[in-house]
Amino acid sequence: MIGGGPAGAVAAIRLARAGARVLLVEREAAPREKVCGEFLGPDAAGIMASLGLPLPALGAVPIREGRLASGRHDAAWALPFPAWSLPRAVLDEALLLAAADAGATVLRGRAVAAAAREAGCWSVRLSDGTVLRAPAVVLATGKHELRGHARRVPRGSVGLKLPLRLSAPLDAAVLLLPFAGGYAGLQPRAGGGANLCAAIHPGLSGAGAEARDGAALLARVSAGSALAAALLRGAGPLAGRPLAVAGIPYGFRHRDGAEAEPGLYRVGDQFAVVPSLAGDGIAMALAGGAAAAEAILAGQDPRAFHLGLERQLDRPMRWAGLIAGLMGAAPGALARIARAVPAVARLAAARTRLPGPAPRAA
Repeated sequence: MIGGGPAGAVAAIRLARAGARVLLVEREAAPREKVCGEFLGPDAAGIMASLGLPLPALGAVPIREGRLASGRHDAAWALPFPAWSLPRAVLDEALLLAAADAGATVLRGRAVAAAAREAGCWSVRLSDGTVLRAPAVVLATGKHELRGHARRVPRGSVGLKLPLRLSAPLDAAVLLLPFAGGYAGLQPRAGGGANLCAAIHPGLSGAGAEARDGAALLARVSAGSALAAALLRGAGPLAGRPLAVAGIPYGFRHRDGAEAEPGLYRVGDQFAVVPSLAGDGIAMALAGGAAAAEAILAGQDPRAFHLGLERQLDRPMRWAGLIAGLMGAAPGALARIARAVPAVARLAAARTRLPGPAPRAA
């Protein structure tokens, strides 16, 4: 496994529990914050529970309501499923510990410099010069590219994350807050406060200020709606500056084409990047990692695996793309529709989950 986020860790857990020899390489030596909205729906919760890691036991905060605000318009609806908020540092650490407990060898604080197919197997070179060999590789590096195997993507958005202390609690709600040049999500943070995540479209004038200064990011989001201005009034950043990642290719899907690489299984953001407003990125990573493990154990080649994963992710990707388009073109109209017909918002929330049985909302 190259990468120890949700996708790579789940693949390692499933493979190790099946008796396979697994080596996972994770570039970070210790848990840390990542640019991620940290929303987990019933699809993510189901996979975590199947691994023996139920979200409530990890300290996840319940989320029961969705809200959308643009200008003076504001809509609220009950989510049609149970959902949670859990810091990525907590989630990732729980998964990596489970991988090690399952028998996987986990190398932390090590980076992969290169990987190449040689004599029918993969040769993986670490940054310290160590060379590892394996019959198959799961590429789970998230938003970071591996030299020689980078995704072919257009210029992407800037992703920002800023933990906040709010003057009033969010009351188990997740909020979508579009603004000129992008949109933000705001949801309760386990341990107190809230997470503010934003996707800023490429080419937006002055976007660099938001990446350097929490006050500039709060001002940008607050200008999008009366609700955002009220909620963020008096908010105090819990970090010196926002976490930032440039070039996030929302809507990207991997296509093998003629250059499909034998023994290389792409998962997580290396396979598909759902628009973050859908809140299903973690679920897709978990599901991809689990599917990759099943494919390797069954001897399924990467091309067939990728086609199957594409079919699994197709519906939520299409719905998320449609909503993102409407959010960019007419956010006020979207808020008015959601307020007049909350069932439409609930349907959209349900359709952006991975297909399959899910627990009902309490």
